[in-house]
Amino acid sequence: MNKTFIYITEILFFLLIITFKSYSQPKDNYDKLKEVEITNYGSLKNWAAHPWKKDNSDSIPKDLINVETRDSIADVFFIHPTTYTQKDFVEWNADLNDEKLNQNTDNTAILYQASVFNKSCRVFAPRYRQAHINAFYINQDSATQYFDLAYNDIKNAFEYYLEHYNNGRPIIIASHSQGTKHAGRLLKEFFENKPLSKQLVCAYIIGMPIPENYFTSIPPCGDAKQTGCFVGWRTYKEGYTPEFVKKEKFKCIVVNPLSWKLDQEHVSIKKNRGGVLKNFNKIVPKVVDAKISDNILWSCKPDVFGKMFFTAKNFHIGDINLFYMNIRENIDVRIKSYMETYKP
Repeated sequence: MNKTFIYITEILFFLLIITFKSYSQPKDNYDKLKEVEITNYGSLKNWAAHPWKKDNSDSIPKDLINVETRDSIADVFFIHPTTYTQKDFVEWNADLNDEKLNQNTDNTAILYQASVFNKSCRVFAPRYRQAHINAFYINQDSATQYFDLAYNDIKNAFEYYLEHYNNGRPIIIASHSQGTKHAGRLLKEFFENKPLSKQLVCAYIIGMPIPENYFTSIPPCGDAKQTGCFVGWRTYKEGYTPEFVKKEKFKCIVVNPLSWKLDQEHVSIKKNRGGVLKNFNKIVPKVVDAKISDNILWSCKPDVFGKMFFTAKNFHIGDINLFYMNIRENIDVRIKSYMETYKP
């Protein structure tokens, strides 16, 4: 069976799971957080990606081998999306020693998302006690404690990174989905109106709504070269706007990853430099177009073999890898722009 078709059906299956949200609930005696302890980020096992170990963030599609010149002038601190999704769960926060879960994280988010930064950056991606996906669908007052525990790990990992690895290097903050929920807090706590803002190349905080007034001193990026700013988007099929988005009573910042602009101009599929699908080793050029529509990004159905079977309208799982090469090239552009402004 065609690999692209397999990938598309996997996406559809994943989205159906999210749509029906048919998860079990932890029993009452499990519905309490474990004693909060500080995760040891001095141990490489608590990093999904780290420059001192070989991991999936080091991967490069075969199409790029012997084509790219790689560098590591900057660092990226990448916060992965929710991979804790099993139906039968007994704890609201993931166990860092769950090898099956860690392997799933490494073979999905770290391979298909974090690797986009490896042309120009050292990649740091902490494992963290992420909240189960169902935490997004329960009363949010109750869910706060689960997300707080997850963020506590992210914060500790970032503080460890700053103390032991950064040494004044330029920083990119990057994230997807649940990772973006935590990345927003991290940016506000460590960068907004703080001296560390001078080290911020850009924040690629993707897959969650970013209200236009969320930050007071970190602006949205208005072009491909701007630094000290952030970009974000949520991708859906052209013409489709989910009901929950229609009900949003705030304006979101949406940046078009094919133009890196904030306007609603349609950007042709011809501008898409390539995405990575199920076959990570192959760059698929001109896979989708892009147009901002109010609070979200619209894209056409992926232009790949088997697209006639692809009926999903939510492209959340492909927010990054549908625009893989455009993001990869833009990272390099922004770092060079940053270095021209803040020469060591």
